[in-house]
Amino acid sequence: MKGRGTMRKSKAVFWLCAFFVAFFTFAGQTALASENGYRLAKVLVLSRHNLRTPTSNGSKVLASLTPHAWFDWTGAPGDLSLKGGQLETIMGQYFRQWLENEGLLEANAVPEGGEMRFYANSFQRTVATAHYFSAGMLPMANVEIERHFALNESDPVFLPKPAASFSDEFRARAMREVEAMGGVNGLGKCMEPNTKLIADVLDFKDSRYARENGLTAFPVQDLKFDFDTLRLTGSLILAGRASDALSLQYYEAEEKEAARAAFGHTLTFAQWRDVSKVKDMGITAYFQLPTMAKAFAAPLLDVMRDELLNDGRSFTFLCGHDVNLSTVLPSLGVEEYTLRDTIEEKAPIGAKLVIEKRIGENGEAYVSLKLVYQSARQMQNREPLSLNHPPVVVPIKLQGLQANGDGLYLFDDVIERFEEVIAEVGEAA
Repeated sequence: MKGRGTMRKSKAVFWLCAFFVAFFTFAGQTALASENGYRLAKVLVLSRHNLRTPTSNGSKVLASLTPHAWFDWTGAPGDLSLKGGQLETIMGQYFRQWLENEGLLEANAVPEGGEMRFYANSFQRTVATAHYFSAGMLPMANVEIERHFALNESDPVFLPKPAASFSDEFRARAMREVEAMGGVNGLGKCMEPNTKLIADVLDFKDSRYARENGLTAFPVQDLKFDFDTLRLTGSLILAGRASDALSLQYYEAEEKEAARAAFGHTLTFAQWRDVSKVKDMGITAYFQLPTMAKAFAAPLLDVMRDELLNDGRSFTFLCGHDVNLSTVLPSLGVEEYTLRDTIEEKAPIGAKLVIEKRIGENGEAYVSLKLVYQSARQMQNREPLSLNHPPVVVPIKLQGLQANGDGLYLFDDVIERFEEVIAEVGEAA
């Protein structure tokens, strides 16, 4: 019996590692184009903020991890970078072209009377992202960005603290999901090759931190998870900070300067993906587990449902973080999707979940869902976007819902999915 248990545990760790280190194959690119015979009536966008500076920038942490000099960041720690603002304006300009082409937006429109809503978490990077997007999409309008708290104070709609009051049964179910994926120790173990790569890129062994702590590699075996705060802690988090800064440096550099972003090392695109996975380990490992994803996403899902049901609203832009995309999507029961041309697995920088409400020729309301983001090359080179040169668009499918022959879902079925998740979390609290 002991041998079988060890075998089951080994298999769980194997599948956990496979889940995180699988090489993503390329999928076909689709433009945001008019759905044949379906009039676009409403668009809801849930956006991740665009390119920012490292949140640990300005401290001595990053400097201590490598003998090399980091990029000269253009902003305070965690703020939207100058390039991030430029990229978001480009994306807003593309949405303007698309919406004008669809007939939902008039040229040089200045919306009034609550027709459009721009609501962001109160951090500088999210509010600024919404500003830049609105400037690109509505260049003649002075759009006010809605926020409910002081600058850099967290809005619980986007970053809630949901778990402390949940029922014992709900918490136990969440922890069973963690264990079924190999547990926290399994996550740390399967990140070892990634942290070794990061250490090599940083020349970590020659860093001040390594010398002062007697290390040659990042430790990975003390990773812990706190369900009440939905946070990972441990030494691996240090490698996560380095992964975050390297990934940001990769996008800040132009394509031809990729080696400079890796301190002179030459990395393949797949290796850059491996670097990025460490910073995203908490997002991909735990927030995509159904119970914890729903716990985190419920307040935002409530807002999204109300926006979709608001007949007076034609366009809604909600701006938050990678965790918002990475919890909302699994909460809605999306089918597995594959991303191309990005070093991030599930929620690229600046990515947008676009939910379209369309009216068919029969008068019935339908929904289409897409994930839209700028490719790595488009970001690095600040490439202009247009209907002829669009961002990457990945169709999103929902498990358990029947799409029609054109791949659209009944509007009422999608709203019911929202309400089911919101009710489930409400009952568990």
